[in-house]
Amino acid sequence: MAIHTSDHSNRRFALLIDGDNAQPKLIKDILTETGKYGVISVRRIYGDWTTANMNGWKETLHTYAIQPIQQFRYTIGKNATDSAMIIDAMDLVYSGTVDSFCLVSSDSDYTRLATRIRETGMFVMGIGKKMTPRAFVNACEVFLFTENFTSNQKPRPTTSTKPSTPQKEDESDPIRLLESAWEMASGDDGWAVLSDLGNALRKLDPSFDPRTYGHNQLLKLIQAHKDKFRVRGLNREGPSSAIFVTTKENNS
Repeated sequence: MAIHTSDHSNRRFALLIDGDNAQPKLIKDILTETGKYGVISVRRIYGDWTTANMNGWKETLHTYAIQPIQQFRYTIGKNATDSAMIIDAMDLVYSGTVDSFCLVSSDSDYTRLATRIRETGMFVMGIGKKMTPRAFVNACEVFLFTENFTSNQKPRPTTSTKPSTPQKEDESDPIRLLESAWEMASGDDGWAVLSDLGNALRKLDPSFDPRTYGHNQLLKLIQAHKDKFRVRGLNREGPSSAIFVTTKENNS
């Protein structure tokens, strides 16, 4: 779920996919989510196309016009895809044809690549599984978990059964993160513009996504916690209308 805070329509993306760390069935979701942040000018996927595990990508490449980049495995157990993708990314940085990158992988080896690209002032987003090392997640400005994509979502159980293993605090309760973001975004009057709150959430945690908590919009996530937050401006109309958020404790 993209948290739209400004006009991203002019961003020109290079979408670079690590074929060893991505699923063909999710490519439509990957293109859709990346498209929320700009226009995808370059579409490339890297892997050893002589191996059987890449066969699932072949039909997908034709359908979505993704360019396959061949990289042979020179040594057993070593992933040569990483170096090929990193070299291409740096070539694109200095080509002047793009100003944003989407790196699709769950591999921590791309952490330094993400930080290096950001050092040039370019926008970097990542897409990968929840198992992605935190270092790579935090190296991106935005990081989306594939488990939140439509094609990967499973129906929620209708019965109130407890999970067999306890969830991590940051995956089950967003309150502390929301409160920290509100402190960053709120003005002297104690109210924060919803879009500014979204910006602050991304700064605190690039992987923040309302869908992780069962809601497809940030506003709906906040409204689900009426005991903690208040919202105003929902009924305003016009181009200058805005939605504001404050905490119940601040507004009491």
